[in-house]
Amino acid sequence: MGATSSSSVSERSIHQFTVKDSSGKDFGLSNYQGKVLLVVNVASKCGFTESNYTQLTQLYCRYKDRGFVVLAFPCNQFMNQEPGTSQDAHQFACTRFKAEYPVFQKVRVNGEKTAPVYKFLKASKPGLCGSRIKWNFTKFLVGKDGRVIARYGPTTSPLSIEKDIKKALGEA
Repeated sequence: MGATSSSSVSERSIHQFTVKDSSGKDFGLSNYQGKVLLVVNVASKCGFTESNYTQLTQLYCRYKDRGFVVLAFPCNQFMNQEPGTSQDAHQFACTRFKAEYPVFQKVRVNGEKTAPVYKFLKASKPGLCGSRIKWNFTKFLVGKDGRVIARYGPTTSPLSIEKDIKKALGEA
């Protein structure tokens, strides 16, 4: 794959981005300065859905009072596994998996119309497929300074990175 346009990102921190919430309102990620973030492209009809959403909710509940937030970005780019609206994805996460963390508007994570925040994430930590996101539930751990610490593939369970979250929070 080599270098792509995503490698020419000028932003140095995730806090420089504005995204849209599930109802389409602008939301500045600068609201999360000083927090540790786990940014995940989610889908409601994937083989990884049950385990990932369950564990993301567990991690969020365990660490939210210590400065940890999960940011879920629904994405329908992988076998149409997030076919509904952004509100549908939000409702699914909140109802079925008791997600109290933010579920944003659906985004594209690959291709020409990649959301700017995902261009930043991918440029910061390329994966095994270059910068391309391979599948649903790719995870990016972002430090309190807004810089990407690590990238985890879809098969990496959220609970397996708990030690990295604790370290980023300054607890390890």
